Amino acid sequence: MAIVFERPKLKPEKLRELFEAPEEPALKYAKDVLWYLDRGEIGVWNVESGQTNVWVKNAILIYFRQVSPDAMSAGCLEFFDKLPAKKRDSLRGVRVAVGAIARFGSFIEKGAVLMPCFVNIGARVGEGTMVDTWATVGSCAQIGAGVHLSGGVGIGGVLEPVQASPVIIGDGAFLGSRAIVVEGVRVGREAVLGAGVVLTASTKIIDVRGPTPVERRGEIPPRAVVIPGMVPKKFPAGEFGTPCALIIGTRSESTDKKTSLNAALRDFGVSV
Repeated sequence: MAIVFERPKLKPEKLRELFEAPEEPALKYAKDVLWYLDRGEIGVWNVESGQTNVWVKNAILIYFRQVSPDAMSAGCLEFFDKLPAKKRDSLRGVRVAVGAIARFGSFIEKGAVLMPCFVNIGARVGEGTMVDTWATVGSCAQIGAGVHLSGGVGIGGVLEPVQASPVIIGDGAFLGSRAIVVEGVRVGREAVLGAGVVLTASTKIIDVRGPTPVERRGEIPPRAVVIPGMVPKKFPAGEFGTPCALIIGTRSESTDKKTSLNAALRDFGVSV
């Protein structure tokens, strides 16, 4: 039997009550949550509270646990999955190149551009954002407006544990080729990540803009310019370099975003 999503009869507020109740809701209500997710009327991340909407994640997990894969098609392509690709009615105003796949339950705002890439369920891609070739936006990741995800960028997803925060990329950020951001790391607005920067929850992020290094984890501040780095670490076999991320500069406030990005690349030698 084909997997079909229909307009829900219950409002999001009522669905929230169902998925916060002790009893496990029926599959049909989980499908209703996914329908609202697909159209951006609800989201995994609550911007106002700065917390994960656990009830939305619960609905997604209940859906996956109860549904079996089924054959489905998108044009001339055929799949065997638990979710179809997004339909045209929820991609209006979005440019979708051949080979791009946005899974049902993701939300892509108008003006975004999807080159051959993959956007998973629960993810949100903001207005005017470019998701370039072979970039991956994992489940529940939150990508702001005017972001550029260069070729091969990997944005990690997270469904479990349900309380875990998603990766958040702020408005206007630029992520260079093959940059990787996972495990709930946050990248501030208009930050620049050079090619090959890897950010996990445990990655040392060292700010070297001042006279002494300042170490942090899990978050890149707004407008920071970041490159891959190495820090020495002692092991039984000797001392070796381990990866880190270096904050080496700040995008200029006196120029617009395009000029500022070019200046960052020129001044700091960041590869993208």
